[in-house]
Amino acid sequence: MRIDELPPLRETLAAHDLLAKKSFGQHFLLDLNVTRKIARLAGPFEGRAVIEVGPGPGGLTRALLETDASKVVVVEKDPRFLPLLEELREASDGKLEIVEGDALDVDEDDLLARHAGGARGHLVSNLPYNVGTPLLIKWLTGPWRPASMTLMFQKEVADRIAARAGDDAYGRLAVISQAISDARVVMDLPARAFTPPPKVASAVVRLDPRPERPPEDLLKALEKVTAAAFGQRRKMLRSSLKQLGGAALCEAAGIEPDARAEVVDVGGFLRLARATL
Repeated sequence: MRIDELPPLRETLAAHDLLAKKSFGQHFLLDLNVTRKIARLAGPFEGRAVIEVGPGPGGLTRALLETDASKVVVVEKDPRFLPLLEELREASDGKLEIVEGDALDVDEDDLLARHAGGARGHLVSNLPYNVGTPLLIKWLTGPWRPASMTLMFQKEVADRIAARAGDDAYGRLAVISQAISDARVVMDLPARAFTPPPKVASAVVRLDPRPERPPEDLLKALEKVTAAAFGQRRKMLRSSLKQLGGAALCEAAGIEPDARAEVVDVGGFLRLARATL
């Protein structure tokens, strides 16, 4: 049986008597038109591998298997979905690989070495709501370097990732994400697009790595500076950064000491971080 001959996902879920688990933050995308659009926004993959986290019944997985990716490697924590994914694997002509495990613990380089011949990998996922932000921080700051990330979050989180200085949503997540990558919201999805519908809207963010990644010591300094600055975001930087040098640090970085964190752009925060080294 080929992928396009498989029964619709709603029928497959009903046949296996499967429902989303609230404790896992699961909300399924079953509309293949929507998942195909996400796959298009994430590509082109040009023969590279794709890692998908939390595929559940495989709605997005089906769309990814139709792309030009060389391999699709899915990481699923919930064993209830392994039989459904196995049906997909059997229909994929060797293109799909299934890994049972927790994505927070996975070594992506090892995953690609074992299942995709060490090919460079993209990340494409409808992330479980309860672990979306920790996973993003892992992929941004960890040792693995994805070719790109196209990830679905609650809209509030997506806006925090893509926010610019002066926006209400601008904060630590935006600064760290954008210091490492070009981050932009590429698609909004209403709650009704999911089964079961969550209480909030969702959005897809695409993150493409910048040509020159800040060195690790600068990233660690950036995390420290943003924690202090946004931890007391209503205070002037001369006060919120007092433990790191206060006004003298701001002046060394060319930042107005009376400014607040919310108006300092990513370049300004990188200068502040560099001045602490």
